[in-house]
Amino acid sequence: MTGNWNRWGPEDERGAPNLVTGAMVAAAAGLVQTGRVLSLGQLLDPGMPVSEGRTELSHYMERDGGDYAIGGRVMGRSRFSDDVVVMGMHTGTHIDALVHVWYDEELYNGHPQSSVRSRGASRCGIDKLGPIVARGVLLDVAAHRGVDALAVEGGAIGPGELQACAESQGVALGAGDVVLVRTGWLGACGDDGERFFGGEPGIDVDAARWLAERDVAVVGCDNYAVETIVPGVTAGFPVHEVLLRDCGVPLIESVVLDELAASGRHEFLFVVSPLPLRGGTASPVAPLAIL
Repeated sequence: MTGNWNRWGPEDERGAPNLVTGAMVAAAAGLVQTGRVLSLGQLLDPGMPVSEGRTELSHYMERDGGDYAIGGRVMGRSRFSDDVVVMGMHTGTHIDALVHVWYDEELYNGHPQSSVRSRGASRCGIDKLGPIVARGVLLDVAAHRGVDALAVEGGAIGPGELQACAESQGVALGAGDVVLVRTGWLGACGDDGERFFGGEPGIDVDAARWLAERDVAVVGCDNYAVETIVPGVTAGFPVHEVLLRDCGVPLIESVVLDELAASGRHEFLFVVSPLPLRGGTASPVAPLAIL
């Protein structure tokens, strides 16, 4: 399946966010009713869990109040603080670039695997994505099932359930939407790294194809990989393959959705802007839902 290859030309590296037109942005802005702004991003902290094999977040000060206590140079009367953060780009709430997952030696749109090298990705990197402002749609599957959080076993979400969830919430998906799927997983166990990364509920491959067929621009979820993962059963990341590589749909992972769900709003203005890191495979983000 190469669902969106060449749809926006053979050189395209942005994918489905190309679907969002200026008229769609203006219409999404019309969804703002109260002006309440919710951050959908996790708090970044050196103690936060990260998945196995990824770099833990490190945060340290280069200049602080202690430097002046021992006679640090004052510039006029100005004193300042500086700090440094070292972290993997797939830490906390983040958006995957289209280069993140591929198969058969081809990235999204047929760009070659050879474009990904030790200095970064010359094709389909996070710098090619740009800011995304669109209609956001929350599909609260946990609430639809009547539970606080889905379990790993039986936690696969198929297209029929997404459709039924949307209908029960009174929303219909449209081209250019950012679709956020709530499983309750992050709220239930996000502080327990072993449990959070040990498997997860999420959408299945059929649901991924169903979403792509509806021309959504972005898919996000309150788990670490969007897709259902059952230890010892799931092989690879098939939802990533379909959405990132085949259809050019970026993924936002570990989205904080409980406060948004509690608001009762299922459509809203959505805003996110990844760091324009040249050749990056992802970017930490703090997406906004404006109600």
